[in-house]
Amino acid sequence: MASTFTKIAAGLERVFAENGFAAPSVGELRDAAGVSLRTLYKYTPSREEMVYAALEHRHQRYMELIFGELPEEPAEALGTIFDRIGLWMQTESTRGCLFHAAVATAPQDQRLIQLLNDHKVEVAQKTAQAVKLEGKEIELSLIMEGLTQSWPLYGAQAVENAKKLGEGLKSTQH
Repeated sequence: MASTFTKIAAGLERVFAENGFAAPSVGELRDAAGVSLRTLYKYTPSREEMVYAALEHRHQRYMELIFGELPEEPAEALGTIFDRIGLWMQTESTRGCLFHAAVATAPQDQRLIQLLNDHKVEVAQKTAQAVKLEGKEIELSLIMEGLTQSWPLYGAQAVENAKKLGEGLKSTQH
């Protein structure tokens, strides 16, 4: 059974992903979290804390999906990562990155900026390690961000083109 905090974070993530960060009322957030208002505020005492909890939960789910049980062969791992990003975009994030959306709603919130930064850096580092391209984190990040941002326009075609770019990056490795 999931902890109360995890249940709350999962519900908040879902409602923010579906409705954005400004629109949901406190009642909608409470309903999505599946707890009383008192319990919601006990675990997340402000709307900002609700957003942070939702994003931290999203980060965990994303990392598990993208990096769980990857193939050992680097080229196969890279293709799998791109396929999984496409799956995530199709099923979880059809409107783009929730971290970027959060920062767009509160561009001065340093904690949100740090959550975004930490998420992107960890994704790039784990990808570079998995595909034996340490030192190419920025290039990998550019490919993955391009995939995430272009997926709503191009769908599976964006995934295939990310794979081609990834293959080109592998070929430049010495």
